[in-house]
Amino acid sequence: MTDTDSRSRPRTRGATRATTRTSSRFDSAFSTGTQGLTNARTRIVGNRTGFAADALVAIVKAWRELRRVVRIGFERMSAVVTALGWSMLAIVPLALLAGYAFGWRELLVVGFAGVVLLAVAAVYLVGRNAFDVTLAVAHQRVVVGERATGVIRVSNPTHRRLLGVKIEIPVGRGLAEIAMPGLRSGASFEHEFVVPTVRRGVVPVGPVRTVRADPLGLVRRELVWTGAEQLFVHPRTIAIPSTSTGLIRDLEGSPTRDLTTSDVSFHALREYVPGDERRHIHWKSTARTGTYMVRQFEETRRSHLVVALSLASGDYATEEELELAVSAAGSLGVRAIRDGRDLTAVVSGRTPEFAKRKVFEVRRLRTTSPARLLDELAVVEHAESALSIQDVARVSGEQVSGISVAFLVCGSPTPPAALRAAANSFPLGVEVVAIVCDPEAVPGLRRTQGLTVLTIGYLEDLQKALARASAA
Repeated sequence: MTDTDSRSRPRTRGATRATTRTSSRFDSAFSTGTQGLTNARTRIVGNRTGFAADALVAIVKAWRELRRVVRIGFERMSAVVTALGWSMLAIVPLALLAGYAFGWRELLVVGFAGVVLLAVAAVYLVGRNAFDVTLAVAHQRVVVGERATGVIRVSNPTHRRLLGVKIEIPVGRGLAEIAMPGLRSGASFEHEFVVPTVRRGVVPVGPVRTVRADPLGLVRRELVWTGAEQLFVHPRTIAIPSTSTGLIRDLEGSPTRDLTTSDVSFHALREYVPGDERRHIHWKSTARTGTYMVRQFEETRRSHLVVALSLASGDYATEEELELAVSAAGSLGVRAIRDGRDLTAVVSGRTPEFAKRKVFEVRRLRTTSPARLLDELAVVEHAESALSIQDVARVSGEQVSGISVAFLVCGSPTPPAALRAAANSFPLGVEVVAIVCDPEAVPGLRRTQGLTVLTIGYLEDLQKALARASAA
């Protein structure tokens, strides 16, 4: 043996040992055993293998599949079997067993009669109708009290005659039931129903479902055919002419009574005082009088309206007062939006039921269009935990800047002291108008320092009251 062979053998054995160690580490790192697993099998049999472990796992898998099938079957039966049907399913076997056990013919008659009724009821569940159903609401938005209708159209697209069924349409909290006759091939059925609009809100209409049920009501199979539509029932509003909002002054209207040294509405001339800008000196008058005279202007503003509506239950004596207040706030907001004025409409925020202290916040309504504003007002409701008009005015005065006129809308229980405190929450120069809704009171106008109080009994009184306030 040569030296070369003797030197190469140790290296070969060393390489083999190294390869063996590497393979061992690789096998331990990527082992296919169950050690370290936390799946369902290891929770059942751990790391054990063999026939017994596999059999136990198969039993558990079969049990789970059986439970799943039973649960699905029970859910499907629960969807079609009524409470009376379940009672019948329980009574029939008991009656048959007791009748055969004690020889009671009456119980046997009851049992077999129940079997017949259940068999007849099951026949009503066989088959599936192939209708084309559409639901349409004539208008998406109506005013409270206006007539609103919906139309349902059912057609038969098949080449065979379809039996008549009962159609149910949830309308708000009610239910419209329509008995549809049988339809021959290509025929259609159309029915119009009324949507109640006695109160503002959002009325869900639909979905349309057909009902197949036996005469005794043991089974009931419902199939939904359409989605649901929404009908917005807006509060009633009144058209307020722009001339009635003379309280508001901006570049398109009248100047304010506040005087300034720089604006577009000339007021008068006065003598120069140190600090006045020289560019406002009126040189012709200065030459004539021999004294420097400067121009004085009446300040004009871009109007920013705030309409604040209280939703506190304590600010209203009756539901009628709240509805009148919502209508008044909506009328003011719609007029401001149509006039292109800057508008911020707010309502009372609510304190959570288990809060440790009162939450001072207001909810701003969308004012991008009259429809959006009335959509928001359609769903407002009073609450005991809502902020009073005094707190709403305080939060609005802090959060909204550039206010020129603030309308505070509330009910008759609000005392005059609370209205004065609410008016003082706004910065100086803001015209504050409180609208007190009281159907039992005589409409009137009271004007105090920094506050105008309008009392209205009907919505039509708002137009006249604003006209009197503007003239005053």
